Amino acid sequence: MKAIPYIFLFIFACQSNAQVADFDSVNFQRTDSIALAWKDENLTNLPALVDKLTANLTTDVTRFRAIYRWVCGNIANDYNLYAKNMRKRQRFKDDSLKLKTWNNRFKKIAFQKLIEDNKTICTGYAYLLKELSELADIDCEIVHGYARVSTTNMERLDAPNHSWNAVKLQGKWYLCDPTWASGLPNPETTRFEFQYNDGFFLTNPELFAINHYPVDKKWLLVDPTKHTFKNFLEAPVVYGKAYAMSSIPLAPTKMHNTLRKNEKISFHYKLLKPAKKEDISLLIDNGNSSKKIHPTSTTIDDQSLTLDYKFEKTGFYDVHLFIGTDLISTYTFRVKS
Repeated sequence: MKAIPYIFLFIFACQSNAQVADFDSVNFQRTDSIALAWKDENLTNLPALVDKLTANLTTDVTRFRAIYRWVCGNIANDYNLYAKNMRKRQRFKDDSLKLKTWNNRFKKIAFQKLIEDNKTICTGYAYLLKELSELADIDCEIVHGYARVSTTNMERLDAPNHSWNAVKLQGKWYLCDPTWASGLPNPETTRFEFQYNDGFFLTNPELFAINHYPVDKKWLLVDPTKHTFKNFLEAPVVYGKAYAMSSIPLAPTKMHNTLRKNEKISFHYKLLKPAKKEDISLLIDNGNSSKKIHPTSTTIDDQSLTLDYKFEKTGFYDVHLFIGTDLISTYTFRVKS
């Protein structure tokens, strides 16, 4: 019996390597062009759609890629529908009967929106990806859980608010988020715009766990003793560009930090894609003014990025880390005397 925990941890250690880098030798250009060729196909005949997307592909990973890219490029995120669902769920969270009634009604509303308008929310993305994948004989599961973005109210994150997928390829499970990969709201109109982010395709589980926490911990695909729900709630804000750049924040481990004036704070990242020292910068905002700096202490060694900084004055600071023009993560610092 004593061996069971070690076996359990070994499984997660093996799965933690499950990421898109496993398929570096695969050129997805052809699969992506197939998905683009069938753009604007409707959802009235799913088996026919799958056949169009996968008939000329010979491996599970290329077939899944074609399906995934089609979903991400043709299904729009309905933010109004999502907001309505969240309001209702929050309203009925203490009344299980009303919540169940709403959930059953909402499933019909969401399914109708998906079929008729090619619009949905995260559960619709995850459902459609699972259905299309299974029609292609690919094991794909819907994962329900918690997700964090920069606008998430952490104090009200008391119920699952997001869904994504796990897919089995070559005997290993991989994670992906078709909702977040598909696009973003226009900052001026708040309307959805397609803007594919490849970073959410077969993502490194260590990075995925910073923004996603599944109800069923087996879908972490990393050691759950090192990635707890408390860690998830306290983690820094990580943006979509961090996924695109495959940048995994290792330290600080928390978004909100307290330190003393002139005390050194170290930022440490694992880089899965190359970056240049001169591209690393910090934008520091104290509420009245902001400045962008390139710390002289920055070092990049193999896949490791480290930079140090000291605050010379007391106060409260927002600190944003950039690689080039890409915003990667955000922290706050309360600096005491």
